[in-house]
Amino acid sequence: MEIGYINGEFVSLNEKVIPIDERGHQFGDGVYEVIRIYDGKPFMMEEHLERLINSAKAIRLPITESVDDFKSLIMKAVEKSELHNCNVYLQITRGIATRQHLFPNVPASISMTVREANPLSDEMRNTGVTAITHEDERWANCYIKSLNLLPNILAKQVAHEAGCFEAILVRDGYVTEGTSSNMFIVKNGAVYTTPLSKHILPGITRIAVKEIANPLQINFYEEHFTEDQLMSAEEIFMTSTTAEVLPIVRVNDKPIGHGVPGEVTKKLYEQFKRKVETL
Repeated sequence: MEIGYINGEFVSLNEKVIPIDERGHQFGDGVYEVIRIYDGKPFMMEEHLERLINSAKAIRLPITESVDDFKSLIMKAVEKSELHNCNVYLQITRGIATRQHLFPNVPASISMTVREANPLSDEMRNTGVTAITHEDERWANCYIKSLNLLPNILAKQVAHEAGCFEAILVRDGYVTEGTSSNMFIVKNGAVYTTPLSKHILPGITRIAVKEIANPLQINFYEEHFTEDQLMSAEEIFMTSTTAEVLPIVRVNDKPIGHGVPGEVTKKLYEQFKRKVETL
């Protein structure tokens, strides 16, 4: 069953548990992670939790729990849910205190949900998805996985209303990432993705793709690329915890390459699946 957790107590997802003065609710003052569980086993959980703690440090949010503490809590929740393939959303906020901008002297608030995973269909993977480009209107510190996602939501909605799966964000003429994904292009058989900086999230599936490219003898480069280079790419694909490795075959209603998922993307996805199978 799908379940929730808040500050030491497992609860029904329908239970009313968030106080009015919760700073995540009032300010978006917190950070989060999404961890995929495959057949009861977490995928790259250590990397997810290290990113969570780094995000908390970046917003000066003190966390007393260790990575091992969070691992134990997550696996206890997964076991309690009896779900073998699920997504775990773990959220930490600055706590519960009377509304004011200054940091309160209260404990952090920890909440979590465990929900059944809804993998993308084989049809989507076999035919690829579509995207639009959109101005990157987010703040300057996108490397922090914060709760403040309004610009992402607005861009994603624009993409949806255009009949597309994702919006590819562009800042000063250069592609940064998607609204909820890292972005990659293929040129001369090599993979290119935006270098890590404050302007993009250090994706966990991005790490996995970088690792699996080498045994496939696919060159992997972290270099900036323009919107024009995006549109002239041989292939485009996106990565995220929930989408995994997903081909994009049309952008702004124009075909990318031959308008079908490319061979490099297919090879990377197959290798990604093998990595999951060895958990």
